Amino acid sequence: MVKNELIQRSPVRIFEKSIHGGLGAGEIGIIASQSGVGKTSVLVQLALDKLLQGKKVIHVSFNQHSDYVLAWYADIFDEFIKKKNLENADDVRDEIVRNRVLLNFNQDGITDEQIRKSLTALIVDGGVKAEAVIIDGFDFYRSGKERLEKTKEFARTLGLEIWYSCTAKGKEPFYDKRGIPLVISGYADLADVIIILEPRSDHIELSVPKDRDTFNPEHMGLRLDPRTLLILEGK
Repeated sequence: MVKNELIQRSPVRIFEKSIHGGLGAGEIGIIASQSGVGKTSVLVQLALDKLLQGKKVIHVSFNQHSDYVLAWYADIFDEFIKKKNLENADDVRDEIVRNRVLLNFNQDGITDEQIRKSLTALIVDGGVKAEAVIIDGFDFYRSGKERLEKTKEFARTLGLEIWYSCTAKGKEPFYDKRGIPLVISGYADLADVIIILEPRSDHIELSVPKDRDTFNPEHMGLRLDPRTLLILEGK
């Protein structure tokens, strides 16, 4: 399969259609679930879809070594090759590496302002004209609303789409009556799209409790393979 065909036939196209074309510039999306369900995998697949299109992505990771994130990208790309028989895979891999920037931070050791300055330096001064920023592993239980407000302003200023992961933890219930994670339910209006990963007996289901101004839980017609954690069509 050639790269363009892979992009056109990707389940990410259905993912985007389910949320009215995907995130736009200046918008924030949140992928939420309990720990270990597949949030990082979904974020990496969204990032890889951008990278396959020749766009630049900055992946910010908290509390994870860069080797861990690199392994996710390598493993998921290898699964793509295996399933789709991608032509010129080595050339495509090299292009992905050129267009991807990985940043690793400890939430205790850096301020939000320092992170924004680092991103601005890369995007504005460093020539990394990223379209999307992935923020994985940020702990909303320790700092949330103010961070999201400033991130929203930052996204609008630089024309970025920003995806967060959010881990629901502690005792159940993890979600409010709208299906919004309790940890962010008080300021869910700051997120444009919220997607929940829900473990089932033989798959992981994706649902959308918030899409812009609509709080209307519904299924996306997508699931994760519990073995590979790849996005698949159907239920």
